[in-house]
Amino acid sequence: MSKEKGLRAEENRTLMMEIFFETKDVFQLKDLEKIAPKEKGITSLSVEEVLQSLVDDGMVDCERIRTSNYYWDFPSKALHARKLKLESLESQLSEGSQKYASLQKSIEKAKIDQREQLKAEVEKYKNCDPQVMKEICQANKVVKEADNRWTDNIFAIKSWAKRKFGLEENKINKTFGIPEDFDYID
Repeated sequence: MSKEKGLRAEENRTLMMEIFFETKDVFQLKDLEKIAPKEKGITSLSVEEVLQSLVDDGMVDCERIRTSNYYWDFPSKALHARKLKLESLESQLSEGSQKYASLQKSIEKAKIDQREQLKAEVEKYKNCDPQVMKEICQANKVVKEADNRWTDNIFAIKSWAKRKFGLEENKINKTFGIPEDFDYID
């Protein structure tokens, strides 16, 4: 963009700030209207507008003494403002980091709780699992076969005792605590 058409507002603001930082002086509006166009290419018509926007944003100080307004801004003020801003941002970053860490811990805890809850839910329905049902049936079959094998052994011992000692079946049952309805499992 050419100097005749003027620079954009933000560029003008930056150029105006350079005047204050380079000279480290106090100015009146009429002084800046002379200096700004010559040294920085800011049109004299926009100097007052640019200056007022800097004052409004607190970047340039202004004081009215009698009938004149005086404007100034020293590099140390800008440095101090930047330090304050940096401290504020670092504080926000620290708070944000702490909040992030806290949220991460909460998420991990929630994941663990949810995992435990889901494990309990799966455990509740484990007996309905076809594989588990198959294993239970297989185990029942083994137990039934073992039970019937022991029943065979008991009947064989009862038969041997009847032949060897001539005992009656109900007397053998009573002596050894064998129930009257003792039989194989179907």
